[in-house]
Amino acid sequence: MKIQLASVLIGSLLIFSSFKPDKPAYKLYNGKGKEIKYKKMIKELSEYDIVLFGEYHNNPISHWLELQVTQSLYLAKNGNLSMGAEMFEADNQLIVDEYMNGIISQSKFEAECRLWSNYDTDYEPLIRFAKDSTIQFVASNIPRRYASVVHKQGIDKLNELSDEAKRYIAPLPVEFDADSLLIAKMGGMMGKGSLSIAKAQAMKDATMAWFITQNREDDKLFIHYNGSFHSDDDGGIRKYLQIYQPGVRVKCITTVSQDQMNKLDDDYLNKADYIICVPSDMTKTYVGMRSK
Repeated sequence: MKIQLASVLIGSLLIFSSFKPDKPAYKLYNGKGKEIKYKKMIKELSEYDIVLFGEYHNNPISHWLELQVTQSLYLAKNGNLSMGAEMFEADNQLIVDEYMNGIISQSKFEAECRLWSNYDTDYEPLIRFAKDSTIQFVASNIPRRYASVVHKQGIDKLNELSDEAKRYIAPLPVEFDADSLLIAKMGGMMGKGSLSIAKAQAMKDATMAWFITQNREDDKLFIHYNGSFHSDDDGGIRKYLQIYQPGVRVKCITTVSQDQMNKLDDDYLNKADYIICVPSDMTKTYVGMRSK
């Protein structure tokens, strides 16, 4: 019996010793691929004007860290913080403001604001924090109907919009370089319709940058949440921020996924100033995408 018990104990020890106790949900790197501490990143971010947080839309670590980083920056800046997001369209700013100011109910806000399907789990915590902390929250994205116009009819069609409609997009004409990083980031797709898709994406980037610059205050840090595609590789929103407000100080966070976490893959070096590396088998918050 003792021999059998000893064998079981030894077997159990061998099994448990084969598991590594350190199983991080993410690792944080700087653009050069050096691991960096969260507190150091927050200290550095707090010294800038704008932070672009590039997320994977369906990644729970991205969303959790968006709230954590926001709360940390709020403390670091003594409450001098503004927030904004791709997930809210500019023509819904009035609805956002009415909800933040307690004029309309949560149910009315959620019914009328064209929220993303993962709002409840992924963006409601940010909205709630902004509301509870009386932080300005900017709906920065181009209304999807106008992005669709660019995609289907061309960017010049936007010139036919009314003056009222043009209030919800970046000023025309929008600078666009067909050979820019935007095309490269789309995987070199140069088939039918790819250029119009790229222009629609550029119009989104320009509009988000425009509303960030129009709403930021010199004494406040502005944090903006967007898909990583819109701010990676020193392009997208970041490029347009420098057009609309030359010299504005911007830092970018991005999210990447890889099998091994102990070293950042070379492909991700310099993709952003700070890189959140999550395991490739991380669970997803949704499959597919639709509006509420």
